[in-house]
Amino acid sequence: MQTGYYASAAGMVTQFNRLDNIANNLANVNTAGFKQDNLIVGDFMRIYKDARDELPNQNQTKDGAAFINRTMTRAPQVVDAYTDHTVGTLQKTSNSLDLALTHEGLFFAVKTPQGVRLTRDGSFTKNDEGVLVTKQGYEVLPDNYLKTGKGNITFNTQDTITAVDKNGQISTNIPGSLSLTPNKKLFIVQPKNIEDLQKEGDNLYAFKDENDLINIQESGAVRQGFVEKSNVNAVKMMTELIETNRLVGMYQKVMDTQMNDMNRDAIEKIARKA
Repeated sequence: MQTGYYASAAGMVTQFNRLDNIANNLANVNTAGFKQDNLIVGDFMRIYKDARDELPNQNQTKDGAAFINRTMTRAPQVVDAYTDHTVGTLQKTSNSLDLALTHEGLFFAVKTPQGVRLTRDGSFTKNDEGVLVTKQGYEVLPDNYLKTGKGNITFNTQDTITAVDKNGQISTNIPGSLSLTPNKKLFIVQPKNIEDLQKEGDNLYAFKDENDLINIQESGAVRQGFVEKSNVNAVKMMTELIETNRLVGMYQKVMDTQMNDMNRDAIEKIARKA
């Protein structure tokens, strides 16, 4: 089989992966606190150089190795993926329970059925029990949660004023007055290695170990009455979508040409033998 067919097939698969990634970014362009994902495309030669010492070459013949190198040397493949954690645009809502983080790499900690998770989405609300929760109903955790293993942030029905300072300290009014009294403090988290975070559903991040989380007491990053919008650049994503669709079409034409050439060669060889 002609080598160009392999390279074109690999290139098309790579572009399909890019399409999936771009579609996911565009689907979350209006998701508060969402961070876009990006793919890094490389070729087989780069991958081979990085991993050739680990490959089982002892059972391969020279002809077999030469064939692989010849057919896949320049086949593009997805070699890495990463999340862009830059801060998105802040949108003013004037809702006292909407909170945004202005520094990169910081997260709110929430409690889910699967355990503690991290999020950048600060569109909070109160449930029927007066507990501060996310839109999905997950409890927002106070800063002493890891020490005590329990607790939440609760408001009294008499609380009519809620103030949150830049470090996440919550204060509410004394019933019947305008004086504020301290409530609990938000658990603002900074992972030791942000690359270890894994995305889950509901705009949440899972982490490997609680020991890898740093409780930032003086973050200076909390903005009350704002939400952080997605950092997805819709115009850039649409441009990449058009580019990827064109590449898929180009690879398809190359594959069709390769297949037509093979069919023609086969017919000519059969005709000569006949």
